[in-house]
Amino acid sequence: MKKSIAILAAFALVAGFAVTATAADWNFYGHARMATFSVDKDKDSVNKNPNLPAGDSEADTMWTLQGNARIGATVKAGDVGGGFEYGSGPNLRKLYGTWDFGGGELLVGQTYTPTVQFLSNQVYGDDAGLLGAGQFYRGRRPMIQLKFGGFKIALVDPNANSAFAGTGFSAIDIETTLPQIEASYRFSTDMFWVEPMAGYSTYDMVAGNGDTEGVDSWVAGVYFGFNLGPATIKSGGYLAQNSGTYGVWQGVSTAATLNGGNPIYANGGIQDNDEMGAVLVAGFTINDMLGFEAGAGYKANEIEVGSASAETEIFNYYAQLPITLADGVYIIPEVGYLDFGEIEVTGLPKIEQGADTYFGAKWQINF
Repeated sequence: MKKSIAILAAFALVAGFAVTATAADWNFYGHARMATFSVDKDKDSVNKNPNLPAGDSEADTMWTLQGNARIGATVKAGDVGGGFEYGSGPNLRKLYGTWDFGGGELLVGQTYTPTVQFLSNQVYGDDAGLLGAGQFYRGRRPMIQLKFGGFKIALVDPNANSAFAGTGFSAIDIETTLPQIEASYRFSTDMFWVEPMAGYSTYDMVAGNGDTEGVDSWVAGVYFGFNLGPATIKSGGYLAQNSGTYGVWQGVSTAATLNGGNPIYANGGIQDNDEMGAVLVAGFTINDMLGFEAGAGYKANEIEVGSASAETEIFNYYAQLPITLADGVYIIPEVGYLDFGEIEVTGLPKIEQGADTYFGAKWQINF
């Protein structure tokens, strides 16, 4: 009798799951992405193998599954929805749920934050797309977000990073009392769109003697685009303070960014790392099989301590010819140049940071 009851209970449980699954609309997807590039790193490149003799250049062949190859699904069941996505790490990229409550939408979980906007289709560096080299990128973070039409506002998992240079203050603890706050608003027509965005973050560093130092980080910017028939133009820029402590990805040129976007401690206090970035991307659809896109990104950082300062600049250029072989099957040849500029410090000789030149292609099949 007990065995029969257990079997019936098991059947009821399976049936319950089946009813729930059929009530929801599941859409699974996957992207297989291969990067095949040849990269020439000049003698000063910050991306060069540091074990090479001084003055040597380096050439590398990249032939690998991209880190952003993925598999996932979106789900919809009435007013409730969600999605998940795993990368090739394997790593969790997205896991979130949504509720449409009529006047707006509530999102709970991990996905792209409101300050993220994708303007470029640059494929080098796992589809870096000028992110971290002219375009601000916080990435996919745990958050609670409200959306009302084109307006988004979110409370985001705060970053706590004490990795900044300087002497005179040794933090033993980091205290966060508030989440990061981000917001954006997108206005669009058939011909153009514009999206301003902003974000703010703060935390306290605590020393062994109980002294505290507050670190504030923020960003404000605007992106826009034009649809001109077969041609598109996208551009925009931002100003930021202490992007490293904010938690921003510094791009494929991380080593060339001034102190990783972090502030320093000097003259008895926090000296902020001021940053600006800008991008310009133009594309053209030649026919159903072939397209063209070219873009440029620029990022500059500066830290001032009294009358002295330290500055860096980064430039990123690329051009590509996307080829569509079939529905969901792409080869994207691309050539690009990453100029890591110089470090300029008041009273010291400039330090060359070199450049990387690359060419190759991304191969992608969506399924």
